[in-house]
Amino acid sequence: MRATLSPAARLHRPSEYAAALKGRRVARGALLVVSTPREQPGQEAEARLGMIIAKRFAARAVTRNAIKRVIREAFRQRRHDLPQRDFVFRLHSRVAPQSLTQLKKQLRAEADALLDKVRTP
Repeated sequence: MRATLSPAARLHRPSEYAAALKGRRVARGALLVVSTPREQPGQEAEARLGMIIAKRFAARAVTRNAIKRVIREAFRQRRHDLPQRDFVFRLHSRVAPQSLTQLKKQLRAEADALLDKVRTP
C-alpha cells in the first residue's frame, strides 16, 4: 500500500498560494520558511500543504524533487496534529553542494522542527 498525500490536503490554485504568502511567516529554518494566511476564509477539513521550490536555489531537478518528497512525507505524517490551515513551505536559500542522502537528512530534521513550531501555539 502506498502512503500518499490526498489532493484535498494540497494547495492547487495560485490564489491559495498568494493568500498564504501574504499572511504571516510562522517558522523559519536554515533552508525553509513556512507561511500561512492571516485568516482562513473557509474552515478546511484538514491542514493543506503548498510548496515553492525555486530553481535558482536548487538548480538540479533531482534536488528539487527530493526536497519536495521529504517535505511532503514529513507533512503527511503530522498533518492530523496540525491546525486546520494552509501551509506553504518555501525554499529561501541556496542548497549547499552535498549528497542527496545528507540533504534529505538535513531537510527532514528541519521540516520536523518547523512543523513542531507550527503545531504549538
